[in-house]
Amino acid sequence: MSESMAAQPLLDVRDLRVSFRTRSGTVDAVDGISFTVGRGEVLGIVGESGSGKSVSMLSVLGLIDNPNCVVEGEVIFQGEDLLKLDDKELRRIRGKEIAMVFQDPMTALTPVYTAGWHISEQIRAHEKVSKKAAHARAIQLLDAVGIPNSTDRVNSYPHEFSGGMRQRVVIAMALSCNPSLLIADEPTTALDVTIQAQILELLRDLQSEFGSSIVLITHDMGVVSQMSDRVLVMYGGRLAEAGPRRALMRDPLHPYTWGLMGSIPPTDGTRVERLAAIPGAPINPSDPDRDRCLFSSRCGFASDACRPQPGLVEHVHGHLDACVLPYDQRPALRLEALTTVMTESGASA
Repeated sequence: MSESMAAQPLLDVRDLRVSFRTRSGTVDAVDGISFTVGRGEVLGIVGESGSGKSVSMLSVLGLIDNPNCVVEGEVIFQGEDLLKLDDKELRRIRGKEIAMVFQDPMTALTPVYTAGWHISEQIRAHEKVSKKAAHARAIQLLDAVGIPNSTDRVNSYPHEFSGGMRQRVVIAMALSCNPSLLIADEPTTALDVTIQAQILELLRDLQSEFGSSIVLITHDMGVVSQMSDRVLVMYGGRLAEAGPRRALMRDPLHPYTWGLMGSIPPTDGTRVERLAAIPGAPINPSDPDRDRCLFSSRCGFASDACRPQPGLVEHVHGHLDACVLPYDQRPALRLEALTTVMTESGASA
């Protein structure tokens, strides 16, 4: 790899827009987001369900086959704009250069084929190897992701694995061709806390071993705090905040991020009687009034200044947010917001 290529981000997404044509009008699922993923970096994308996290990454891979979907912008991966490639060219990249761990491992695996078949099939789709060599590689990968007795379990079917073990099979499948970029979509959803910790530790170890970049999609700020180097906070298909993990976790700037942070139980200090909750309901993607901060309907500090839509502003190095509140007043306003929401939540209980 040349020095110029090494200096460039692995993935550069520019003004990505994903919309769906419906009978009631156009729905903007992703509304002009831009971000990069560095080589060897773990990028966390966090937000409520419906914020556009999964749709944005599925569109990057060309996996949205809805004929009413329109994807615009640029997705530059290793010098190529993925949005300009046809399906045959994308298949060359999907699975080999970019792999995805889907949210539900049971639906990501075909029930009539064994774990070994899934992994071997992906290897042979991208590499010229024999069935025997692919099968041996599948056993190695199952062993690498912590599945015991992998020589026998390689011949097991998806229903013969637990949820956590199925997730490990999907991860082994995603890593089968040593991808440069791994997209993990809610990899710990529906898993108990112990298994969640094991899966996150596995991703960390494999990222270190293979040197892959990771995009981690989640709604759990706790997962983000453990895994990510940088964090994107999405709301209503837009970026509300973006920055290095430590800066964002220690000093969140956007009221929406305050709400997400307030929902995490503290691990030290005084035990709180009730966690904060974000008031109201998530924005409807088909809401025609989008020329404003979409979080303003749920924000206690909303004003006329929230219209038109605020753009991302960098306050400190690499830490941006899309809010018009005075920067120097944010710490006091954050405390006020969390105290008010917690008091109201307790009164309504």
